[in-house]
Amino acid sequence: MAEFIKSGVLSFIRYEAFIVVGIIMVIGTLIKLLGFYDFSSDWFWFLAGIGLVVEGGISLVKQRKFDRKYKIVDREEEKKKAA
Repeated sequence: MAEFIKSGVLSFIRYEAFIVVGIIMVIGTLIKLLGFYDFSSDWFWFLAGIGLVVEGGISLVKQRKFDRKYKIVDREEEKKKAA
């Protein structure tokens, strides 16, 4: 699984999923606004929640990659080590 994430394929799939969820939300909203079909607004919020989960997943993967690549150094810790 780690190799799959490192290859970037999983990140690309997550971006695609985010775009697909957004397109479904736009089309669903237009269908409801134009009066073709009246469905519960709960479905809209369900799709919005899926979009947030996907976006959070993308951010988490990117943050973990960043944290592994760059070590964050606290200035106070550096002063203590130097002293």
